[in-house]
Amino acid sequence: MVKLYAFSILYKNPTSATTLKAAYDVESFSFFQRGSVKEFMTFISKTIVERTQSCFRQSVKEGDYMCHVFVRADNLAAVLISDHEYPRRVAHTLITKVMDEFAAKYPQSTWETLSEAMTDFAQINVYLAKYQNPNEADALTKMQNDLDETKIILVSTSVLEAMHNTLEAVLKRGENLDELVSKSQGLSAQSKAFYKTARKTNSCCSLAP
Repeated sequence: MVKLYAFSILYKNPTSATTLKAAYDVESFSFFQRGSVKEFMTFISKTIVERTQSCFRQSVKEGDYMCHVFVRADNLAAVLISDHEYPRRVAHTLITKVMDEFAAKYPQSTWETLSEAMTDFAQINVYLAKYQNPNEADALTKMQNDLDETKIILVSTSVLEAMHNTLEAVLKRGENLDELVSKSQGLSAQSKAFYKTARKTNSCCSLAP
């Protein structure tokens, strides 16, 4: 079964990433887990963007999930979290399309001061729902060249692409996810406790429904 769980648009500052708008589909999780799942998806999205260089797109494995990320030359970024079965080509084509629409509505000069509460971009919810079925993206993917999923390549738009990274490979030397979670100010005490419990059963950050 193919599934999209979260779609986030972010701005990459020199030292951190700010979420400008995000949409989630966590109905497959238990009611009491949904808040923590959203927090972790936000946390993982920011963590990956902060460690992805400009002009670079990649798909990062984390547990049962695939985090597709693209950071543009102007440091606008997006992360689409899916299961492993969702087509990577469709994911990256969708990311590019939505980022272009966002940039058309909100010019680059606004990104540094923009906050999620200020941002009116309901399209991201529409796209997250519509593209649960990747066949909806046929018109998009026909206009996009196949992505090489086995190696890093340099494409005509000067964007580097990497596939099949893991989150551990993306983290900086000396970093580990447990410490990042512990130090995170964006995760509630409840979510951190949930993470520790799930980690012991090897289900986090898979956060399996």
